[in-house]
Amino acid sequence: MTNRPTTSEAAVPPTLLVIDGHAYAYRAFFAIRHLNSPSGQATNAIYGFIRMFTKVVAQVRPTHVMVIWDGGLASERMALLPDYKAQRAAMPDDLEQQLDQIVAYLEAARVTSWMKDGCEADDAIAEITRRATTDGINVIIASSDKDFMQLVSPTVFLFNPSDKTETLCGVEQVEAKTGVKPAQIVDWLSLIGDNVDNIPGVPGVGPKTATQLLQQFGSIEELYRRLPEVNSERLRASLLAAVDVVQRNQKMVRLNDAVGCAVALDDLEARPVGYEDLRALYAGWGFKTLTRELDEAHGKTEDLFLEKGVPV
Repeated sequence: MTNRPTTSEAAVPPTLLVIDGHAYAYRAFFAIRHLNSPSGQATNAIYGFIRMFTKVVAQVRPTHVMVIWDGGLASERMALLPDYKAQRAAMPDDLEQQLDQIVAYLEAARVTSWMKDGCEADDAIAEITRRATTDGINVIIASSDKDFMQLVSPTVFLFNPSDKTETLCGVEQVEAKTGVKPAQIVDWLSLIGDNVDNIPGVPGVGPKTATQLLQQFGSIEELYRRLPEVNSERLRASLLAAVDVVQRNQKMVRLNDAVGCAVALDDLEARPVGYEDLRALYAGWGFKTLTRELDEAHGKTEDLFLEKGVPV
């Protein structure tokens, strides 16, 4: 983890770590394929989630922590594009059966876990990010979803669990990766589309071409206003034919930061974990190593993370 002073430095502003719950659960589930409790319950996603969660917390050293879950597809996006995310496979049964237990872990660890029916996690993360930065709290979003690049700012960073360099992604990293500024990411994604979300882009426009267009014109609105200046006749024709698609994509891709994520920021402050509750859960799941680590850490109040309430 780079460019992150320790929280013991008085000049460092508070930092909220907000985690994309389903993304972490899926990654944990597929990283560890076979693990069961003494009773035979699948626990691979639970164990993997705990390990991933505690690792990022130790790296980021947040003063505030929150996990946000998907509550279903946004109706407004479905109205715009009925095939939105239609290609995604159903959640594996073994993973779905472990989600409530992961939430139970978070409750025992005294970490706020939030979900709202019909609300996509991306939108709720956008809202809590806006509220936190307005209150002077820096935000680190733990997710590999490229849509979050539109939220990056001098006080908002991304942490990609798939990135082995463990580098925070800020404004410079977004520009280096895409060639455009965070404020242009919505337009960039609107041009190229998103195969993961089943959002088609402009035929013949890939990331490199989209970057060149936005570097030249600045925005989609300006691009279409000055469309005759596009040198390639084929590209001009493709852009003209896809104008409705691009405008729809802008509405699809732009995150909605007013979905009613009614959580008080003070409630997200890191708190002492529920030692007995965690120990009981670990015992039931058969997590002997985690139980030993919990016992060894218990009572070590000189440890920064225990004082902040971060589970170890």
